[in-house]
Amino acid sequence: MASEVTARRVFTGLILLSILLMALVIRPFAEAFFLAAVLAATFYGLHKRLTRRFRGRAALSAGLLCTGILLALLLPLGGLTAFVVTEVTEGAQFVTKTVQQEGVTGLVDRLPSPVRGTVQRLLERLPVEEQNLDQTIQQQVTTQGGTAAKAVTGAVAATGSIVFQTAMMLIALFFFFTDGKRLVEWIESVSPLKRGQTREIMREFRNVSGAVLLSSVATAGVQAVAALIGYFIAKVPAPLFFAGLTFFLALIPAVGAAVVVLAAAVLMFFSGHPWAALFLAIWGTVVVGLVDNVVKPLLARKGMHQHGAIVFFALLGGLAAFGTVGLLLGPLIVAFFLALVRIWERDYGRSSPRAGDPATPGPGSQGERGPPTVRADTGERVPLSPTPKPEPH
Repeated sequence: MASEVTARRVFTGLILLSILLMALVIRPFAEAFFLAAVLAATFYGLHKRLTRRFRGRAALSAGLLCTGILLALLLPLGGLTAFVVTEVTEGAQFVTKTVQQEGVTGLVDRLPSPVRGTVQRLLERLPVEEQNLDQTIQQQVTTQGGTAAKAVTGAVAATGSIVFQTAMMLIALFFFFTDGKRLVEWIESVSPLKRGQTREIMREFRNVSGAVLLSSVATAGVQAVAALIGYFIAKVPAPLFFAGLTFFLALIPAVGAAVVVLAAAVLMFFSGHPWAALFLAIWGTVVVGLVDNVVKPLLARKGMHQHGAIVFFALLGGLAAFGTVGLLLGPLIVAFFLALVRIWERDYGRSSPRAGDPATPGPGSQGERGPPTVRADTGERVPLSPTPKPEPH
């Protein structure tokens, strides 16, 4: 018969093994589950209000919210993708048709004046006849077809992965909405922490995740509006398209909103508007690029209730350590640490009362106990006791 200590050690090893196996099972969906948890924590209040309005139909409320989030993701991305594909297709057809009918000279003549002279001088230095150059260009287009096919295949594979992760995220989000309350109660029941501590940590997670998510979206909106003002001033073609592209790329820290403004500046320069290009370059670097470092910590601080410097370095540190998802993980890790420190100080620190400890000595105390006092009616010496708090009226 195994001893109690041996059984406890074996059971502990089995728990650790099960945790490792669970991590391997969840690993393919880790980002989807994490994003679903963040979205569920952010919109759980709205889910409760919709559930009450639908007379307790939590599944209907969760389905509507998941559908709304899906449409909010797909409609703008679908519109931008359709616009880009249309413009690229028309541009490729124009270049191909012009080269076939008028040759390279006809294509060069249609270039903007700042670029036309440079390209003409470059073609004059090439020791190739125009007919041979046309054939060379057509051969290059033909030989690059395989490379383009590989690129398209890679893009389709990446799109399929994104679609799969999005589908997993929406499924997890639906169940977080419908069964989130029971999940939190179960986690609190099996948690080795004191009653209320687990719920307090999860409440901190909810506040921080919502604050970071909303601040990221709001900051991207502010950057898009600032960029749109610059596009209108510089008279950039299709300013609303560039503003929408700025908004979505602002949500990707590795790219950023300033990249779109600088690309528009390059476009304006090659279109023969150097002063507009210079203005856009300065506007994108100073206004659009730096507003992210000011607005996002200010907005996130209101929900996190932390110092702006802590929020700022948590965002940058999370981005450097975990990539794009670190914008959420960084503040969550810092908030988790501060919550644990706060709970420890309150429940286990020196200021918390402990079983068997004497009463807290008052001012002028002598050693562990307060000084004795004398009752006026009997003359009996009794130890000093804390003054009771008045009862509320």
